[in-house]
Amino acid sequence: MRCFRRSQRWLGWMGAVAFSLAVENVLAEDKPGAIVATGEARAEAAAASQAKIDEIAEATRDLTGEYKTVLKAVDGLKVYNGLLQQQVDAQRAELADIDRSIEEVAVIERQVMPLMLRMLDSAERFVELDMPFLLQERRDRIAKRKALLADPNVSVAEKFREVLEVFQIENEYGRTIEAWTGTLDAGNGQAREVNFLRIGRVVLTWQSPDGTQTGAWDPNTRSWVELPAETYRRQVALGLAVARKQAAPDLLTLPVSAGEGQ
Repeated sequence: MRCFRRSQRWLGWMGAVAFSLAVENVLAEDKPGAIVATGEARAEAAAASQAKIDEIAEATRDLTGEYKTVLKAVDGLKVYNGLLQQQVDAQRAELADIDRSIEEVAVIERQVMPLMLRMLDSAERFVELDMPFLLQERRDRIAKRKALLADPNVSVAEKFREVLEVFQIENEYGRTIEAWTGTLDAGNGQAREVNFLRIGRVVLTWQSPDGTQTGAWDPNTRSWVELPAETYRRQVALGLAVARKQAAPDLLTLPVSAGEGQ
């Protein structure tokens, strides 16, 4: 009986060994295929990982490029903002200067207005004391400027320009030659039309239209005097022609009287 049991145990052991060997043989036969499958799986996983890595790297490069572009734009904006700030500061400084100028202009205007009035008063007195040529025209010019000073719609600068123009015109009279037809008041209540000739402020003469009478202004007596026709008739007539550009300039012999006190 013991021998039978021992035989069974031996057979069972032998069967287990045979089964194990059979399993090992099967595993041994399938091992290359499993390795290949595992390798292929690993290769596919590696390829997928590399593709993912490449995708991430490409996205990173794109983001880096965009970041650098944004940084350049930011730097450009900083420079531009700096320039704009300089312009704003300069404009603020200019506005401050303008505000100060406006305040100064108000002060100057209060000082200039009386000055201009005094200038016109002086010009008016000068005209009355000067040779009596174009008197009404010169008086009207001064009166017009005086009225202009009271006009609130005219700027101070324009008023001052108009006042200076009066002096410029008066200054021009001192270095020009001029002929015109006007009314002569000899002071005896009789007025007649004559031709006047002015050469600067040194000669002021007149001649009747027919040339028979010739006279001049005497600054010492402040009156008109008649000149000898035989001496000055032709000279005054030539001077009138030169002033009217009807004759070429020529040497003239005309009475030049020294002013009072000279």
